[in-house]
Amino acid sequence: MSAARTDSQDPGAPGSAGVLETRLVDVSREKFARDVWGRTALLTRGASDFSDLFSADAVDELIARRGLRTPFLRVAKGGSTFPDSSFTSSAGVGATISDQLDDTALWRKFADGATLVLQALHRTWEPAADFCTRLSTELGHPVQANAYITPPQNRGFDDHYDVHDVFVLQIAGTKRWIIHEPVHVDPLRDQPWTDHRSAVAEAAKGSAYLDVVLEPGDALYLPRGWLHAAQAQGAVSIHLTLGVHSWTRCGLAEQLAQAALESLRDDPAMRRTLPLGVDGPSGEIDAIRERLAAAITEADPTPLFHRTRRGQGRPAPLGPLAQLTAVEALGTGVAVRLRGALEARLEGSRLTTRVGWLDFPETDLPAVTRLLDGAVHWADDLGAELVERLLRAGVLVPAEQ
Repeated sequence: MSAARTDSQDPGAPGSAGVLETRLVDVSREKFARDVWGRTALLTRGASDFSDLFSADAVDELIARRGLRTPFLRVAKGGSTFPDSSFTSSAGVGATISDQLDDTALWRKFADGATLVLQALHRTWEPAADFCTRLSTELGHPVQANAYITPPQNRGFDDHYDVHDVFVLQIAGTKRWIIHEPVHVDPLRDQPWTDHRSAVAEAAKGSAYLDVVLEPGDALYLPRGWLHAAQAQGAVSIHLTLGVHSWTRCGLAEQLAQAALESLRDDPAMRRTLPLGVDGPSGEIDAIRERLAAAITEADPTPLFHRTRRGQGRPAPLGPLAQLTAVEALGTGVAVRLRGALEARLEGSRLTTRVGWLDFPETDLPAVTRLLDGAVHWADDLGAELVERLLRAGVLVPAEQ
């Protein structure tokens, strides 16, 4: 049986418009992929009302009432970040935690012009998390979310570039963005802007590629490597940054090389000890190079790629009490569906997901294949024994969850 694709219908399939087209850009998915993605900046005026994703109330709730800890928040001013100890404190009686956010300290820094950066909102704020999951599914690359809250006439960071693509969504207030073309095109994760600090500073003195003020509802796309600096205007600015951690050809090459090396570990000749008294590897290199080249030609990095990709994200939330209720109600008309964001793949008789893998007998494969469409199914139609197994494994969830 060939591999069956994942959690739900592809939002980017022909005839369907996903969040990229409907909320982030004013060009078609095809044009964005051909002319913009990874190539150039794109400003979209009035892209969408983003208030459902984040807001000023969300900022106050996360800082004052959620008990967040570092590194879920950074604080920056004038291009430098403050040490965590300057805005964290003990959680008090009953919670021996020394690094929870101190809302009083944060208020004082904010009032003095510091930018608050709420990080990893794809883990702490459900609307942003759901949106990141949908966008990641469409793009085929992991997506994270940070929020930047900047007082009037202040900036948190000097000119720099990111090592991931970003979509900037203006939530409240206005912010001026000055964009310059890259000094180091398509930087990898281990090639930060600080490696090119002088070149970045020099480029920032030149004519800008874009000099724009973002207003609520505007969206700005920047490929990795594009220089940018931003300053709030006459009111508090809140914007959401969606970071797209792009897979690269270099990343795939690493996967291919790793798959080849794993195969060489099974070759007795490659495990053999070098000759006694060998003076350097020169006498062995040609033979090893030939065998490594053959291993790369034969290697299939696909399983390793999917395993790595599954490890870069988390499945949709699962409520243990709702799961138990569904298990106990089997046989009384329970509706279930595949858990979201599982990166589920059926390869032969094995289902691999972000929560592990399961093998199935041939008789169960038609039902398992049906579940991969992401639709709601009745447990009785699939078989109570199979559904219970998948509920207990965290692969299926009640339809209403």
